[in-house]
Amino acid sequence: MFKTILQQVRQYRTAALLTPLWTTLEVVMGVLIPYVTASIIDKGIGAGSLPDVYRYGAQMIGLAFLSLVFGILAGRFAAYSSTGLAANLRDAMYGNIQRFSFSDIDKFSTAGLVTRMTTDVSSVQNAFQMLLRTSFRAPLNMASALFMCFFIHKKLSVIFLVAMVVLSVFLAFLITRAARLFKEILLKVDTLNGVVQENVSAIRVVKAFVREDHEMSKFDKAALGLFTLNVRAENLMALNHPVMNLIVNGCIIALSWWGAHFIVQGSLTTGQLTSLFSYIMTVLSSLMMLSMIFVQLTQSAASASRIAEVINEEPDMSDPAVPVTSVPDGSIDFNHVYFSYKRGGDYALEDIDLHIKAGETVGIIGGTGSGKSSLVNLIARLYDVSEGSVAVGGNDVRNYAMPVLRDEVAMVLQKSTLFSGTILDNLRWGKEDATLEECREACRLACADEFIESFPQGYGTVIDQGGTNVSGGQRQRLCIARALLKHPKVLVLDDSTSAVDTATDAAIRSTFSRRIPGTTKIIISQRILSIRDADRIVVMDNGRVSAFDTHENLLKTNTIYQEIYEMQTSGGSGDFDQPSLNS
Repeated sequence: MFKTILQQVRQYRTAALLTPLWTTLEVVMGVLIPYVTASIIDKGIGAGSLPDVYRYGAQMIGLAFLSLVFGILAGRFAAYSSTGLAANLRDAMYGNIQRFSFSDIDKFSTAGLVTRMTTDVSSVQNAFQMLLRTSFRAPLNMASALFMCFFIHKKLSVIFLVAMVVLSVFLAFLITRAARLFKEILLKVDTLNGVVQENVSAIRVVKAFVREDHEMSKFDKAALGLFTLNVRAENLMALNHPVMNLIVNGCIIALSWWGAHFIVQGSLTTGQLTSLFSYIMTVLSSLMMLSMIFVQLTQSAASASRIAEVINEEPDMSDPAVPVTSVPDGSIDFNHVYFSYKRGGDYALEDIDLHIKAGETVGIIGGTGSGKSSLVNLIARLYDVSEGSVAVGGNDVRNYAMPVLRDEVAMVLQKSTLFSGTILDNLRWGKEDATLEECREACRLACADEFIESFPQGYGTVIDQGGTNVSGGQRQRLCIARALLKHPKVLVLDDSTSAVDTATDAAIRSTFSRRIPGTTKIIISQRILSIRDADRIVVMDNGRVSAFDTHENLLKTNTIYQEIYEMQTSGGSGDFDQPSLNS
């Protein structure tokens, strides 16, 4: 884990290594100041020698100035290297996430990945900066102060050792209790982020159904869980300062008592006792800093582990050693395919054996949860089969380089997603170097050109984040146009015209049959009207293929298809357009 994190220091390694050097010099200058103070008291003030006061005073000013300079340098280098580490960690995670398959995303969850790239990285950044500065400064301060204490008076220094042992035992008790709480807190942060993300992304639905109180209740429950754990952790950590003050005050009393005896005996001077008071504060404050380091490292260790999981995660799908780099045609073969979203889980698809010719138009229909989307996701290898194989152009999809396969299999998913930017920017996701005329042609095929031209800025119209300033049907048509710009051999429309009126839906299908006859078209729809003219239709039922035939034959032979047809024609429900069918 720590090796994975430290590998991301890379170009900031020099700054990270120089930070302890400047910190060491800062500590040395700081530790010498109390020793010079003792000389001022004993040789200057005590002896009534003003020149000695000036001389030692000048030494103190010089040491303080050098300590300031070295401290500034240490701080700057620590900030530079820790900020660089955070940037590299985010880059490494984000880069690996881009390689993730859908199943990898499902494993970590979107909210969990957001937390890891924000809260967890910030925690590791702060810990690394503290590690570079405080973790070097505190032990050096403590060791140097102890050395000076023993140098000044060995017997009195035993007080420091006893205090260190007592404080160390207490800190060990504190840290072991706190470590478990910090791990639980991070999981609660994931839960809270998930609630917020879900609410914000679906805020229109929340308001439409007047469910604000329900959502507030969910948020309050998640926030209360985080609050409770934080209170427990803070209550535990709150013991730190009182115990520290108790030990410091005990040391001061003991030092005053025994120091007075040694001064009377003549084995200790007033200046030396004064410097010992400074050193005891240095030792104990260093112990306090070390306790904070351990707490921070304990907290950030959980974050570092979560970050390393993302960076080291090997995507469950990868290109073969010698991948196929071209797709010959748009033929699709499902060879006794079984598929489950979780290893060992129930099958979402069972024994799928379908064979689709290049250029064929195939409709897919079935009830909710029948496996329609699961089926088409396997074509572009968004998921891998559990058993059997899926072939495109005669080659198993697992033998292709994934970018090659996905360039030739254009997917328009159920959720029509647009990105912030202009309409032209969104269209060029399909083809980066597409000309304006190519974009217009794709939009004409998708019946999107008319509404685009009605906008004042036309193709330069800015799309808000998530495409909230265009209608659902307009989003769907833009997504179809974006896919068409790839000139794919296979075009998959996963219920991608559900928000489009039936006349436009019919126009899109008619254009497809005339303008891209060589492209294999897979159309998932809940409306028979949208697929009845397909060459063949797949009827899905509980993850299995109930039938695969033409519209006319299915009406004669398949009970499920007959029921859907009767329900949509006689019931006049929803999307079915009765006049168009009769005509």
